[in-house]
Amino acid sequence: MEKDLTKISDYIIRFLLGNENAGFAKHIGYYSDKDDYSGCKLVIRRSNFFDPDIYGTTQSYPALPLSLWKDIPLLFGSPETKKSGNTLILHADIIASTFFLISRYEEVILRDERDQHGRFPGKKSLAFKAGFLQRPLVDEYGAMLRKLLRKNGYNITEPSEKFRKIYLTHDVDQLAHYRNFRGMAGAVSRFFKNPYQTGKAVKSYFGGIGNDPWYTFPWFFDLAEELRKEKPESNCESIVFFKTGGGDLMTDKPLHDVRDKDFNRLFSLCRQFGVKIGLHPSYQAGMNPDYIQKEKKILDETTDQQTTYSRNHFLSNREPEHMQALIEAGINDDFTMAYADIAGFRLGTSRPVKWINPLTGEITDLTLHPLILMDSTLSDERYMKLRADEAFSYSKKMIDLVKKHNGDLVLLWHNTTVEKHNGQYHRDLYRWMINYLKMNL
Repeated sequence: MEKDLTKISDYIIRFLLGNENAGFAKHIGYYSDKDDYSGCKLVIRRSNFFDPDIYGTTQSYPALPLSLWKDIPLLFGSPETKKSGNTLILHADIIASTFFLISRYEEVILRDERDQHGRFPGKKSLAFKAGFLQRPLVDEYGAMLRKLLRKNGYNITEPSEKFRKIYLTHDVDQLAHYRNFRGMAGAVSRFFKNPYQTGKAVKSYFGGIGNDPWYTFPWFFDLAEELRKEKPESNCESIVFFKTGGGDLMTDKPLHDVRDKDFNRLFSLCRQFGVKIGLHPSYQAGMNPDYIQKEKKILDETTDQQTTYSRNHFLSNREPEHMQALIEAGINDDFTMAYADIAGFRLGTSRPVKWINPLTGEITDLTLHPLILMDSTLSDERYMKLRADEAFSYSKKMIDLVKKHNGDLVLLWHNTTVEKHNGQYHRDLYRWMINYLKMNL
């Protein structure tokens, strides 16, 4: 790790400053109190986080309560700021603090903290325990660093308060409700209890996928197209993630054959609207990343293109093995980075970052995209259990924060949750978010 520390600190400093200010990184050093930093205009004092006898042990985990740098929680170092000659010295170790969050270091250190699906729970995270999960802390570090540099005479610019990019994404866990005989027959048997649903089932089974209540992709794509046409500056991209694998576990059911006619229709619709296609590694692949390569090959052959986007089924992965398997499979962009149980900034930022392997210190070519809001996280009884009014308010807060920090807004809404007349608020909330974006870009 020590040999890669210069590369890591340089990357993080540039990330904090932002692309437009990256040239100023040469004026900032990351040194211990034993180093000569007389040539630097600003020095970030190293804490002991990266020390070989500390790093990778439970001693490296921040102690609660955290100290505050101004009003920003600080994971490592102290809020003290000093001058030494012409050099400004920050004792706030925002390099180690940022690394801890964007590399998901704590998930490697706390590998025994997992839910029934093998996921690291948001409520076990330092961010949740310290009360900053709903704050893009890393982005706040960047804003404070830029402010200090401006105070010291540097012409540092602030990013515009607007979205860098909007990703409207959808996971195909179940393509349709009534396209198999068993599903249709079950609905028919419940005719006297729910004749309306029976009618939909018969129409879907005999009339084609377009009549199925869960085939809501045309609705999603129409709204996305509406946003792009009314607001070309939105830089809005739609992505659909397809599952091609899975084992005998119920968590992977139903198993999909992406080569059948119903999936072909959806692929055609994606091409029509310019929607990107991504891989949805199965639950089985989440448990054993060796399956990723095989699942990607099936999708590549079916679509006749190289898939470079990915998001895991159940938001489940085995870090860092999973990340490494994605890289080896040719995946460049992963959209898994959210907690299933509570919405927030799992990476501590609203902006995409290069994954840094916390075991090796390697800065990889895999870009992690923070997932900001997922439908089931907001409503599920196991997770946040928000009422409609609470979900609307929470979503607005998160969207506004992403915009404030010039981040990427990544939304995940499933085709199954926006069925008409299903008694859930997700269809109304999604439409409201699209309208809100149109008014606030």
